[in-house]
Amino acid sequence: MILLGLGANLPTARFGPPRATLEAALAALEARGVRVVRRSPWYESAPVPLSDQPWYVNGVAVLADAPGPAALLALLHAVERDFGRYRKTRNEARPLDLDLLAYGDEILSAAGLTVPHPRLHERAFVLAPLADVAPDWCHPALGLSVGALIEALPHPLEVRRLQCSEKAG
Repeated sequence: MILLGLGANLPTARFGPPRATLEAALAALEARGVRVVRRSPWYESAPVPLSDQPWYVNGVAVLADAPGPAALLALLHAVERDFGRYRKTRNEARPLDLDLLAYGDEILSAAGLTVPHPRLHERAFVLAPLADVAPDWCHPALGLSVGALIEALPHPLEVRRLQCSEKAG
């Protein structure tokens, strides 16, 4: 199972508010031949670490028909750039953040590529939507289910599911 984390907390001139940008990013991936099999509802969450940045909109998607992990990560970074994201400072506000969370049961650590994502098990804003799309998923390195990872969070971060009736954004 290929898992993608999505997040945004800044609007873009081309797509508008973060939620609309995330929808457009999923469409951009499909236009590049990556199939979105399932996707979670959107969530909103406080920035990590806590700051005065706007809250994020987050979600998780299950992908198929994707290239290998390194090529997929390069594609994700290209889509981010197309949407105005240029990586400068860690944890900065961003118009789009695409994270390769997991690629099957692979455990990889190379320059610029770590799979599963090294901090996914610490992030409620990843685990809550992940539980929606893959409730039986098990972290290949830690051997823990999504539910166990959620229970192991040291303190719950504020994460709220956005209502389906809300407009994109």
